[in-house]
Amino acid sequence: MTGPHALKPFLLAFPGPLRDRLVAAVLSGEKVATTGLLVEYEVENEELPEAGERSALIDSDGREVAVVEITEVQVLPLGEADLRLALDEGEGFLSVAHWREAHERFWHSDDMREGLGDPSFVVDDSTMVVVERFRVVEVLQLRLDG
Repeated sequence: MTGPHALKPFLLAFPGPLRDRLVAAVLSGEKVATTGLLVEYEVENEELPEAGERSALIDSDGREVAVVEITEVQVLPLGEADLRLALDEGEGFLSVAHWREAHERFWHSDDMREGLGDPSFVVDDSTMVVVERFRVVEVLQLRLDG
């Protein structure tokens, strides 16, 4: 979706196996929510998404694979994450504790800490997170160059 009406990218995790799994879960309809850190938006000087906003889901190869529409955005303390969110993330989490463990592992990774510019960054119950719920409105035909 290049040109004057290009959609902003919808990026899940970092390129690689985790992003590949998350993109597949979105395309299959299993993943209908994602959670990020509010501080990421602040560091990147990026505005929070709004309901109705559409973005291009990007795979690990940088290709636009689907158009997603934000249906709901919540900002809440990490300690208020609930089972519905854990299930809606579509990654097989059966408890909030399992969901949180996986997210903390990601948020405490070297890549995330580097991106935030804070090598000792840690989350706790009061860390503010951004929950985006979304739906796929269009799966894009992948063009194979070559």
